[in-house]
Amino acid sequence: MFTLSHTLHRLKTFLKELAQGLFAAKKWIIAYLLLIFLPSSVILFSFYQRSSDILEEEVTQSMQQTLKQASLNLTYKLEHIRDTSNSVFMNQTLYKNLMKQDQIVAQLDQLENLRNLADTAKANTDIYRLRFFVDPSRLYARDNINVFPFDTLDSYKWYPAVKEANGTIVWTGVYRQAYTDSGEQSVFSAVRLLRNPQQFDEQVGVLSVDVPESVLGSILDEMRFSARYSPFLLDADNRVVYRSSSLEENRSEKQSAKPAESGAVGEAGNAEQTKQTVDELPADALQTIRGMQEGIVPFGQDENRGYLIFSTVGTTNWKLVAPVTKAELSHRSASQGQAMGIVTIIGMTVLYLLLAFLLLMFTVQGMKKRVQTIIGTIRLEGVEWLEERRSLPPGDFRLLERSVDRLVRRVNGLMEESYKAKVHEREAQLKALQAQINPHFLYNALDMINWSAIAHDAEDTSQMIEALARYFRLSLNKGQDTVSIADELELAQVYLDIQQNRFPSTFTYEIEEGAGLEGYRIPKLTLQPLVENALLHGIRKSSERQGAIRIRAWLEEEEIRLAVSDDGMGMEPEFARRLLMEPRPEKRADGTGISYGLFNVNERIRFFCGEGYGLSIETGPGAGTTVSVRMKAISFFNEEAVARDQK
Repeated sequence: MFTLSHTLHRLKTFLKELAQGLFAAKKWIIAYLLLIFLPSSVILFSFYQRSSDILEEEVTQSMQQTLKQASLNLTYKLEHIRDTSNSVFMNQTLYKNLMKQDQIVAQLDQLENLRNLADTAKANTDIYRLRFFVDPSRLYARDNINVFPFDTLDSYKWYPAVKEANGTIVWTGVYRQAYTDSGEQSVFSAVRLLRNPQQFDEQVGVLSVDVPESVLGSILDEMRFSARYSPFLLDADNRVVYRSSSLEENRSEKQSAKPAESGAVGEAGNAEQTKQTVDELPADALQTIRGMQEGIVPFGQDENRGYLIFSTVGTTNWKLVAPVTKAELSHRSASQGQAMGIVTIIGMTVLYLLLAFLLLMFTVQGMKKRVQTIIGTIRLEGVEWLEERRSLPPGDFRLLERSVDRLVRRVNGLMEESYKAKVHEREAQLKALQAQINPHFLYNALDMINWSAIAHDAEDTSQMIEALARYFRLSLNKGQDTVSIADELELAQVYLDIQQNRFPSTFTYEIEEGAGLEGYRIPKLTLQPLVENALLHGIRKSSERQGAIRIRAWLEEEEIRLAVSDDGMGMEPEFARRLLMEPRPEKRADGTGISYGLFNVNERIRFFCGEGYGLSIETGPGAGTTVSVRMKAISFFNEEAVARDQK
């Protein structure tokens, strides 16, 4: 319950301070919204709208240029077909063969001449075939390859337009035509009447230049303006001449168009393919383009809104029309405007940062003046002035004033704590000086006992007392925390000498001191606990209760290495690991006791040298134990510097 109430109190305090902070900063928030956020947002929105309109206009113009180029390409092809028709139309040999009423053999020659003329015209690769419609009384009139009788013209719905044109070329829509030698083909034709040059009222034939549908498809099928609408051709009466089949091919493998074998313009054949598409387009938009050569006409509303992009095909006066929806146009604009969008974002970001910097500069200037006022007032009137300000209503800098109040109080508290710490340090120094009296008393007492033992010829007792005095002198080390390596090795030797008097003939020891260790210091009592463990827990608790101890010290790559080895009973590696991790590990499984001091030594070395240094143990049951020490090589001068840094 106490925890919940405490948490609620802290939450309430936090919300209160947050509200005060927001209230204090209300002017700056309002200024930011009015001077930076709103103007930048308006500019960004206006720029985005304008750039979208420009991109959409550019995309539309690009489409119109593409459509115009396609119209020019188609015009070029149709002009060549027209020129071929004119060349045949002006050929005098053609009329001589059509008007002569010769015998059978001569008519066969006339047929051959007409075929040669048709083959010559096919030098234009865009022409599929030339057909001549002649008087059915001619023997070759039913050749059905290049020559056909007049009576078959009535089955073509474009024939009335040809008669009305009176010799001018009439361009048909795409229709299916059956040929005796090649079957049905999709073609469109340039058709005209042939009249007797001597008697113009007399019709001597009809010339039809048939062109494959692929001539139109090769141009229109390449245009991919819309996924919904296909490009198509309209004649002067707004009837569909041809529509690209690419849309149907992309959607699915639908069946191809099935126009009538002799379709009229815009009524059969490929016109059926475009019926649905054209029906979807508003009639007023289609009517508008009739009186224009090229341009862009909008149609529809809302989601059905789009544009008719069109251009006039020369020679035929057909209109090449490519509908495109508004959504597709916007998508194309967005795709092309990605780079511009990135530039826009970067520009607006820079603008935001610039305006924010300017506002921040003015804010900082105002804060600086107010802070200087607060500091000056504190210097003149003291901290008590802040206490008097508590009763004033909150303002822009009320939060800052409260923070300064807390800071001053905190500094005062720290100064008081620092003063108390110095007092305690002085008391500790006095106690340390008093503690130095006790070792001197101990040394003097041991010295008196030693002389008394010498006076009574107790040489063994004298040696023990002298060794014990040396041990205390080395271990106390005048209150210093570090000792030289030589003194630490001597302390270990004195300890082992005392233990040899205590346990005579039970162990031997060996001490090796490497070169270059002079001038380096280590924490005192580093080796003594290791030596004590080696003797008491390694050798004395072994089955033979005898053994050897080896102590080594050497310098290796700017590191001090120490090692204490014994050939005693050893221990389990897991238990050895726990000696370094736990201050007081549990007893061993055999109940023989535990080892002390290793955890303490390891922690002191890590504190003295840092992480990565300390003790390591190599041991095994019955295999003895080696405790290795790894320390940073710190000289006496560096050790003093470390001590100063720690203070």
